[in-house]
Amino acid sequence: MTPGTLRRLVVLRHAKSAWPQDVADSERPLAPRGCRDAPAAGRWLREADCVPDLVVCSPARRTRQTWDLVTAELGASAAVIHEERIYRASAGELPEVVREIPAHVRTLMLIGHNPGVQELVLLLAGGTDGYALEQTRTKFPTSAIAVLRVPGPGRPLNLVPPG
Repeated sequence: MTPGTLRRLVVLRHAKSAWPQDVADSERPLAPRGCRDAPAAGRWLREADCVPDLVVCSPARRTRQTWDLVTAELGASAAVIHEERIYRASAGELPEVVREIPAHVRTLMLIGHNPGVQELVLLLAGGTDGYALEQTRTKFPTSAIAVLRVPGPGRPLNLVPPG
């Protein structure tokens, strides 16, 4: 790809988490279902050739655990940045994180939380139609993956309000 061309953004919602008592939200671990689903997400990403060059992950325990289980299935490693802004980010804040990614990164994975990641997918893909987008409007469940083409560095993200 040449500078300024489109690149890929893989948005992954963390796997299903547990809700133990007396545990801070940021320290909630994955539930047994999440421990089963995250490796399946990693296998899907590998088979779809969506292996990231860089991962920007919320520092929450459940997102870090999700990445650990996903990466074990990818057959490749990627640099990881734990970005505090993703933890409670809205869709309006997440594009700034994406804009800051270095030009050499062609496939970026963002691992975060709802409603921010669902809203981000709707903002970036809002101008398109289709079954997958309609399903995303309805629900973006745990371990959900969206693969989007985004402008290269220095080009604005096309944000379309969900409708």
